[in-house]
Amino acid sequence: MTQNLDENYKIAYDNKAGFGKSPALVMVDFAQGYFDRDCVLYADVDDALASALRVREVAHEAGIPVILTEVTYQKGGRDGGRFFEKAKPLSCFVKGEKTARFAEGLVPREDEIIVSKQYPSAFFGTSLASTLTSIGVDNVILTGLTTSGCVRASCVDSMSHGFMTTVVADACGDRHPAPHEANLFDMNAKYADVVSEAEIIAHLRALKDGQTPR
Repeated sequence: MTQNLDENYKIAYDNKAGFGKSPALVMVDFAQGYFDRDCVLYADVDDALASALRVREVAHEAGIPVILTEVTYQKGGRDGGRFFEKAKPLSCFVKGEKTARFAEGLVPREDEIIVSKQYPSAFFGTSLASTLTSIGVDNVILTGLTTSGCVRASCVDSMSHGFMTTVVADACGDRHPAPHEANLFDMNAKYADVVSEAEIIAHLRALKDGQTPR
């Protein structure tokens, strides 16, 4: 291949979906396990959480819905099916485990929706799509953990459910930079627009001020 990766992809994938008129912020699986150095899930993703919290604050200021997702299993993981059987670290999300709680610094607000899930996507087996549709959302803004796992799965399902999808790169994290960057690249090519924290905050503030979305 004589072209570099960016040049090659621009031949087929060089399009922006843009923002919708009625967004919602979805914060995927910011669980304490990813921040606990004694947990097998630890991923050194403090910067991603800090970014997501800043986006969350602006989202509330702009009056857009905020949804938090959590992974939760019954003891023994019998409601986790093949996913729980395959991915052993999911035992960290069994009800009652400290590692299953929301990360320190992320305290759910009364006006936020909490979606509990057992599988990678925030949409699979949950009421999220119906909830977003019922409140008129057309643009899902994704932040969360991990980029190559539940964020990517949620991104693909968001697009598949008909939502314009935006992924905030700075507010997503993974246990290794290679899958993080590769999955951001792939999502941006095919399923969503991947933007920076600064871009999404500027957009949300424009919505707050009544400006037309780009």
